Amino acid sequence: MSILLSASTCTVESEQGEHLFKILDHSLHRGMGVGHYIQSSCFAVGGHDWCIRYYPDGRDGPTEDNKDAITLVLELVEMDPNEDQARVSCTISFFDWRTKRFSSLVAFTEKFSNSDCLVSRTIDRATVEASDYVVDDRLTLKCTMTVIKDPYVMEDHIEVPPSDITEQLGKLLDAKEGADVTFEVQGEELPAHKLVLAMRSPVFKALLYGPMKEKDSNRVIIDDMQPAIFKVLLHFIYTDSLPPKMDDDLEGDDKKEVTRHLLVAADRYAMERLKLMCENILCKDLDAESVATVLALADQHSCSGLKDACIRFIASCTKIDDVVASRGYIQLKRSCPDSVMEMWEKACKLRKI
Repeated sequence: MSILLSASTCTVESEQGEHLFKILDHSLHRGMGVGHYIQSSCFAVGGHDWCIRYYPDGRDGPTEDNKDAITLVLELVEMDPNEDQARVSCTISFFDWRTKRFSSLVAFTEKFSNSDCLVSRTIDRATVEASDYVVDDRLTLKCTMTVIKDPYVMEDHIEVPPSDITEQLGKLLDAKEGADVTFEVQGEELPAHKLVLAMRSPVFKALLYGPMKEKDSNRVIIDDMQPAIFKVLLHFIYTDSLPPKMDDDLEGDDKKEVTRHLLVAADRYAMERLKLMCENILCKDLDAESVATVLALADQHSCSGLKDACIRFIASCTKIDDVVASRGYIQLKRSCPDSVMEMWEKACKLRKI
């Protein structure tokens, strides 16, 4: 039993950004009053616009807990129109002039929406002013943000284009580049490549590389075959397909004739796939005039499938007299009388069933 394996990965897209907010004359901002603030410029992270608000005297009215407080606010100024919320991980750090490093005082993870655009955090003023964060009346903040998109699942695969090796080999045949053997077929010269031919046909392999190879293996004369048929044979050897022109340019008896000759060539060079393709074409286009000829061909070249198709056609034919009167039937009787009688008996038995 075969097992189909597949895989997928859940991942999340995120974007990180940083913004430095420098506050000069820090002491002069104190006394602005509760709810008053200074604001950084806008900065974009994750497709949204943000800014930092700094409240020197706190954002809310003084209480016992926040009367000496500073409030920091991260504000979502404008949201990406294609989204309805933003999930954010944020850290606001203060620059320590003694260590020359940023120290994190505020960190949070929040989910923003258009109706909830502010997140505030309160810190003790004495913690800021009595430290090395304010030097020469300067304070520097750094806001480090990561905007996290919705998770999504992706299939683990890479798109692989279909193989084009037969197309490339077809171009090699057409271009004749690197050809090392020439076939002479009824006076017409057809260049090809020995290695490709030997790879596809054991007969060509023996002819070009075996102990019985021709003395001049770079030039081979092909007898008893039309150039057009040998061209189709070469096309199939290189591309593993029949040329489109067989369907486009040939119809009816012409196509049958070419296919019969091609079957003979396929059998001659031991190309079983091509031979079966020809059998398939012929068995689909049998008629009273041609069935006897095809039957003789099937018998001579050991095409069992095509032979059976001919017998079934004869057994079901309503015009058996036309089959007997055909030229192909007369030739069949002359060339292989024993075989035709055997097959004729099979057909007759099937007609009686």
